[in-house]
Amino acid sequence: MKYILVTGGVISGIGKGIIASSVGTILKSCGLRVTAIKIDPYINIDAGTFSPYEHGEVFVLDDGGEVDLDLGNYERFLDIRLTRDNNLTTGKIYQSVINKERRGDYLGKTVQVVPHITDAIQEWVMRQAKVSVDGDGVEPQVCVIELGGTVGDIESMPFIEAFRQFQFKVKKENFCNIHVSLVPQPSTTGEQKTKPTQNSVRELRGLGLSPDLIMCRCSTPLETAVKEKISMFCHVEPTQVICVHDVSSIYRVPLLLEAQGVVGYFCHRLDLPVETRARKMLTKWKEMSDRSDRLLEHVSIALVGKYTKLSDSYASVIKALEHSALAINHKLEVKYIDSADLEAMTLQEEPVKYHDAWQKLCSADGVLVPGGFGVRGTEGKIHAIKWAREKKKPFLGVCLGMQLAVCEFARNVLGWPDANSTEFDPESKHPVVIEMPEHNPEQMGGTMRLGKRRTIFKSSNSIMRKLYGDVEFVDERHRHRFEVNPELKHHFEEKGLQFVGQDVEGERMEIIELEDHGYFVGVQYHPEFTSRPIKPSPPYFGLLLAAAGKLQSYLLKGCRLSPRDTYSDRSGGSSPDLEMSDLKYPSLS
Repeated sequence: MKYILVTGGVISGIGKGIIASSVGTILKSCGLRVTAIKIDPYINIDAGTFSPYEHGEVFVLDDGGEVDLDLGNYERFLDIRLTRDNNLTTGKIYQSVINKERRGDYLGKTVQVVPHITDAIQEWVMRQAKVSVDGDGVEPQVCVIELGGTVGDIESMPFIEAFRQFQFKVKKENFCNIHVSLVPQPSTTGEQKTKPTQNSVRELRGLGLSPDLIMCRCSTPLETAVKEKISMFCHVEPTQVICVHDVSSIYRVPLLLEAQGVVGYFCHRLDLPVETRARKMLTKWKEMSDRSDRLLEHVSIALVGKYTKLSDSYASVIKALEHSALAINHKLEVKYIDSADLEAMTLQEEPVKYHDAWQKLCSADGVLVPGGFGVRGTEGKIHAIKWAREKKKPFLGVCLGMQLAVCEFARNVLGWPDANSTEFDPESKHPVVIEMPEHNPEQMGGTMRLGKRRTIFKSSNSIMRKLYGDVEFVDERHRHRFEVNPELKHHFEEKGLQFVGQDVEGERMEIIELEDHGYFVGVQYHPEFTSRPIKPSPPYFGLLLAAAGKLQSYLLKGCRLSPRDTYSDRSGGSSPDLEMSDLKYPSLS
């Protein structure tokens, strides 16, 4: 097993996640089996209880693990399926060590950071690196480990020390370190500054880790003199200083690393069993990034949510929209609308903000209401849903978005003005959305319906079923505490709101579709978590097709090339032997 550790210096949020994913991608394109681990030094057990403003969205895995959004990048780039143990936190490590101590596993010893915590970290990494992520049960050959935060943080010290020991445990030829640093370029002089990188590398070396590659994040390509200066002061060859400048799309990053000889360096440094043949998988990335740079037609989607000040709060949602827009050859414009700005209260207090928000909504080609928690902004979302339903605008509601679409329909079509979710109004006479029986209100973390669950299609002619390729059922990832009240189902269906997808027992409503509307769909699950650059998620794909006015012609053609089939079945989506003919997108002309 080969281990590649990615550390970061100078600032956090420098792009370690994308770089780690890109390194994995170029190694996978060489025919190697790659897995990834993300280490977060915070004390939370998992990301499940974070506000999206803290660390961006909470990404959900097949096994129900609530993890850092970087694991979403790994899954999308590498087309793999990870588990909750691929996200390691200080909380998880301390919890496992304390549990061992309570059981008496340390035989009366004093339990300390070194060696007990550091040993636990190394054992966790070695154990998790062997877990298959391709669904074929085969052990990976390379493990990319990303250490969150920046070198020098107090909280990441035990992890740095663990890897200092680890490099000797697994031997030099099986371990290498990539250090990602910032090369700022002050606008006053326009000169690229190397001092932050020098200091960051000096600190890392002082802690016992010597970087093999220094990846410099910068706004423009590194000048040769700057590269040589970093090489001289940081104790590496100039070829080991890699420039990662800003590019038009993140799909270009693997190509950027490949062009600077990163694969050749790894082959030599880690003695990797790589054949030197043309790598078709990277051709796919080049095709994809060229295509995204050349798009001429535009399509706009209004994203009506409550965490719109930070785009990372909806990272997977934005990616799923981008994948779908790319598949129909349109450039995506996302109009972020804070749902509270659509409410009457804003009209009284800040009328300009109110009219701006409604102008954005009315000028969009489609409306998306993503998931969320809490009562703030829900009435604004309901106003947006009512507008989309009445004006026949393409609409997709995800999780809370679907529940609010049901509330809106109950209020304005069924004539139940107080219809609501018991999450927001426990006393409502018409509780159309109710708490699930298994939820334990005493505990917040990990008490939702989480992970991959099956949805059975109840109708043979639903739009969603056709978009999924006319299958009997789909397996998608969930994260919710509330659900549509199944006892009131018949009231909705009589008026045209059909529950076309339900769970295996038929008790949970999973997919809604409105009759006599081009595309008005709600899903209880989160389809964005399984969207891939070449395999867009069908609910999002449908929204983009409808917004671009292409849905009907696509359905009339029988969806022969469903977005899920743009890869050949045998490839599973990540084999370097992919034929380029398998990578063509569905023709929609």
